[in-house]
Amino acid sequence: MRKWKWPTVSLVLLATVLVWLKTYLVYKTSFDINIENSMQEFILFINPISFLLFMFGIGLFMKSDKKRNRFIFIVTTILAIILYGNVAFYRFFTDFLTLPVLFQTSNFGDLGNSAGELVQWTDIFFFTDVIILAVIMKIRPKMIKFDSFTSPQRRAYFLVALAMMFFNLGLAETERPQLLTRTFDREMLVKNIGTYNYHLYDMFLQSKSSAQRALADGSELTEIENYVKANYVEPDDEMFGIAKDKNLIVISLESLQSFVINNEMNGEVVTPFLNEFIGESIYFDNFYHQTQQGKTSDSEFLLDNSMYPSNRGAVFFTGAVNEYNSLTERLNENDYFTSVMHANRKSFWNRDIMYDSLGYDRFYSVTDYEVTEENKVGWGLKDKPFFDQSIEHIQEMPQPFFTKMITLTNHHPFDLEDEEDILIEQYDSNSNTLNKYFQTVRYMDEAVEEFVNDLKESGIYDDSIIVMYGDHYGISELHNPSMAQYLGKEVTPLVSTQLQRVPLIIHIPGMEGKVMSEVSGQLDLRPTLLHLLGMDTSDDIQFGSDLFSEDFEEFTILRDGRFITEDIVYAGEKCWDKNTEQELDMSVCEPYLDRVEEELSFSERIITGDLLRFYGKEDELETP
Repeated sequence: MRKWKWPTVSLVLLATVLVWLKTYLVYKTSFDINIENSMQEFILFINPISFLLFMFGIGLFMKSDKKRNRFIFIVTTILAIILYGNVAFYRFFTDFLTLPVLFQTSNFGDLGNSAGELVQWTDIFFFTDVIILAVIMKIRPKMIKFDSFTSPQRRAYFLVALAMMFFNLGLAETERPQLLTRTFDREMLVKNIGTYNYHLYDMFLQSKSSAQRALADGSELTEIENYVKANYVEPDDEMFGIAKDKNLIVISLESLQSFVINNEMNGEVVTPFLNEFIGESIYFDNFYHQTQQGKTSDSEFLLDNSMYPSNRGAVFFTGAVNEYNSLTERLNENDYFTSVMHANRKSFWNRDIMYDSLGYDRFYSVTDYEVTEENKVGWGLKDKPFFDQSIEHIQEMPQPFFTKMITLTNHHPFDLEDEEDILIEQYDSNSNTLNKYFQTVRYMDEAVEEFVNDLKESGIYDDSIIVMYGDHYGISELHNPSMAQYLGKEVTPLVSTQLQRVPLIIHIPGMEGKVMSEVSGQLDLRPTLLHLLGMDTSDDIQFGSDLFSEDFEEFTILRDGRFITEDIVYAGEKCWDKNTEQELDMSVCEPYLDRVEEELSFSERIITGDLLRFYGKEDELETP
């Protein structure tokens, strides 16, 4: 009987095919990439090839089998780590990694609980190609064929790789014109040029951003200033200054989305206190979060600056030493004591540096609170002890004051360890995240109620504007099947966009409650609050508008390029009718698209170029 002879195979070819097929499978199983037609599916299938051919082709220049094999194995391992890093990040943020995010290493120590929820034993699959290569190289090294290429053959090989790259880009540009200018849409970039090429492009953008700041000058502000002034709306006469000299208490409600407000889960009211508080406050039920990768820190940036957050990473890292014309600085100029209250480490999200740049007088961090094993949650103090201890700090503040309070308990993975904190039963769906979410929301609702009662007892309540808003989504789009169960309907791109609504509640002493349904977003907080306090913003660089203005325009742009008007929504690269929830012809949305890109670009240029350092100094920069 003839002895079985193992076939030989090119290690370059084997590694390329293994990583290529694994990457495509990951696209289909781990990312929610919207595919509309067979051409997009084909582009998704081929987009890893050109990068892999180039990377593994480098091994063809290595004469030693040992060096070549080691190089290919190391590259395969690095690519597996990159791909898995994106998968883990996507599971919570529904987004892809960027270089600035990787620089935010000071946050990683606080991510333990959330990260633990995202890691699964089946994740070993993401390293299948590495395992296969390791086994072959160790147990069956004779299967590996030495790739002895001549110089002409190597040139031909790289010409094929180059041709594949241009073929991919050509198809992608046909399917999505001006693809590489849409840097705010990372899903589109990954879908068309692939994960690995996207990361190369991201490195290019990072280098470009660094150069932009170094080369920026004040002349770049002129076009932006003209745009902002042209879109400024005058405040309402009756509302302007209605709360002059009042204290301003802003509560950032962690991960709170509007779908739980005035709603039930299995017959249980989810937010009984907030529902009641809304009745005596001004409630905005069409208010959207506009955050990106910086999440809570992005919502803080929006509140203070009325500018869009960065599309890549968090401005709290990438622009922490920039100059700003913040809400806080304006309040400082008007003799307000300004502070932040957040029972976590000062350095988390680089807050200690960024708060100095924004002008806060005081940061009450974890060292200002008594934190024990009994009263802490993964990210710091639980909400009830946080509010209970914060009222003591508030009573010591000079008035008028502005304080921003950041809650923690309703944070992914939405765990409540103490039975006494569990006030309603879990939901029953295939999403453990959604199931637990209602419980932590209910706990936060009761914590806020106790705080408001404490404010009343202290006498501060009647002298303060109280603003509460959801900072960002809590339930990502990966949980859409379970959300569809709760909502009782399919979660289309339109419905998913509507789920980005977060509550905004503004309580003004002496004013009756009412609901305002204008389409609005977190950009609008800064001008609205300053106008209520009687401070003019007509000379400020800001992209939001006063929510109470008669001329307020119902047009809200999300940081990923989606937008919402009174009647339509642009999402999933499609145009939707809000009332019928049916798809419209793209011609209805197209008139808005240029404005979306222009406004996002203007805001990004201010951040990357640190352009506000030149604001008000244009005359000094002019050449005589």
